[in-house]
Amino acid sequence: MHTSFLKRAPLFALSLFITLFSFGQPSPAMDTDEDMPKDYLPKEFHAGRRAALREAMPDNSVIVVMAYPTRTFSNDVEYKYHPNPDMYYFSGYKEPHSLLLVFKTEQTDSAGNKYSEILFVQKKNAAAEQWTGKRLGLEGSKTKLGIAMSFNGEDFSNFSVDFSKFDKIIFDRFPVDIPNGRDKADLYDLLQQFKQKAAIPEDYSKEKRFDNRSYREITAKLREIKTPEEMTLIRKAVEISCQGQNEVMKAVRPDMSEMEIQGLHEFVHKKYGAEGVGYGSIIGSGENGCTLHYEENTKTKIGSSMLLMDVGAEYHGYTADVTRTIPAGGKFGEAEKVIYQLVYDAQEAAFKTLKDGSKWADAEKAARDVITDGLVRLGIAKDKAEANKYYPHGLGHHIGMDVHDRGTYSNLKKDMVITIEPGIYIPSNSNCEKKWWGIAVRIEDDARVTEDGYELLSHFAPRKIEDIEKMISQKSALDDFKLPALKSASPEKKAF
Repeated sequence: MHTSFLKRAPLFALSLFITLFSFGQPSPAMDTDEDMPKDYLPKEFHAGRRAALREAMPDNSVIVVMAYPTRTFSNDVEYKYHPNPDMYYFSGYKEPHSLLLVFKTEQTDSAGNKYSEILFVQKKNAAAEQWTGKRLGLEGSKTKLGIAMSFNGEDFSNFSVDFSKFDKIIFDRFPVDIPNGRDKADLYDLLQQFKQKAAIPEDYSKEKRFDNRSYREITAKLREIKTPEEMTLIRKAVEISCQGQNEVMKAVRPDMSEMEIQGLHEFVHKKYGAEGVGYGSIIGSGENGCTLHYEENTKTKIGSSMLLMDVGAEYHGYTADVTRTIPAGGKFGEAEKVIYQLVYDAQEAAFKTLKDGSKWADAEKAARDVITDGLVRLGIAKDKAEANKYYPHGLGHHIGMDVHDRGTYSNLKKDMVITIEPGIYIPSNSNCEKKWWGIAVRIEDDARVTEDGYELLSHFAPRKIEDIEKMISQKSALDDFKLPALKSASPEKKAF
């Protein structure tokens, strides 16, 4: 909630007080308390990413990175703010209403100061910060982020940048539906001022100097290769996600609801310090697992059917993506076991292709061949073309700051982090024997590509049939977590 919201504050103080606590992790400027996390990415990491960005930029160019807009959740309540990963990657700044300029070559201002980057940030505002938390501010940006040429957003309108001298002005697709608040330095105004300063027409697609194609190409080539600092955070996000999977396997009971299982996953994530999830948690029991991005999670009892759990913790801006499919009743049925093993074998076939320089298409083909051949052999599909409808998605994707992270899909390279996630989904009334109906299996693991193979980051959660059944048989730390029954479902009549 930015300052434009404060005019309505007296009417909604309680709701604002509640939403205050839904906002994201504090920026590094707030790490003055000894109890704050100490493993945020350091300012040197972001400075190194800006240096790499300049190296990749074409001659005589400038790149413009904008914050993501805030979004309304309900009436005057906003969604928890999630920063633009590019803004965080290149600057470390995690607040809205900001603008970053990175220049290929060193610039000189009217006072003779040399600079190669400028960051415009939210101005410190005691009244606004009372509602929505402390802001990094101008001095914090200089000291905590190490960007000497930092200014308040309101300074951008009068800041002299001669965009006409650059051969290339590179930017991502402009955000749409940006709220225009009372603050004249919010994202809406920063975007309008940038368009005016750079003389960007409404249709700039035919003018070669305005380039939002190479923005994605340049940033993808940087972000697809993870640094050691990034790998530390990714490994933690993945391990946290695996521990959530393990604890749910041990705690699962047929009388649980999908929503309860989602809550258990995310409780474990929070217990380990993850700020949130990298995407909507998918908890699909039985045929609900056949919906690839099923997020309703409304089934009140999962029963003894197969349970597909696709949940990824986000830790300090980096997200995992781990899926396990388990028998909620504790043991795989015969048909379930056959389908699960087929998906497992497909995943193993894909893993064997991975190494620096291998082709993504080869991993894709290895997994798909195992699944399509198997489905035809089992009589579930009459041919490979029909088999594809039971495996309707690709093999995987990059992960990092986005769950579907920026990256290329040709040759794999050392220190890429990817998911391998084959699956089979057989809805009821499919053209096969009824015993297969309603079975949905996806196994998704996160792997770092190495020089001669891969590092399986998500090895903490079992994948083999016997190991999953063994995990389910164990006692959970959550088994004794009992809440009193709600009485409002059948309230007693009371006289007052």
